[in-house]
Amino acid sequence: MKCPCHSGKDYQQCCMPYHEGTLPKDALTLMRSRYSGYALGKVDYIIDTSHPDIKKNLKRSELEMFCKIVDFHDLKILKTELVEPISTVTFRAILKQNERDISFTEKSFFEKIDGRWIYTRGELSPIT
Repeated sequence: MKCPCHSGKDYQQCCMPYHEGTLPKDALTLMRSRYSGYALGKVDYIIDTSHPDIKKNLKRSELEMFCKIVDFHDLKILKTELVEPISTVTFRAILKQNERDISFTEKSFFEKIDGRWIYTRGELSPIT
């Protein structure tokens, strides 16, 4: 199976190791693995790789429902700023829900804390 993160690699050689416990080496790898986590319904991974301030507002049932009802069509990386301890990845997620386009562009912020990258926040770009 091709990886849902659209790297062109097989899932087993791409995001699967991260979903099974390997730590992503950088923010871009974490971002791609989170996208594929959403696409595959890996809710525990999404929660585990989120900053504690975000985790407290995440509802497992809502994440599970989102993963089930959304079709993840493509991921386009637009810009990366990969520096430690804070990195950003700007991407376009091509999504559909009931054949309706719900795609968005986001600048995601990641922080390396205790040797581990986590998602800290995202800024949605206005639709133009």
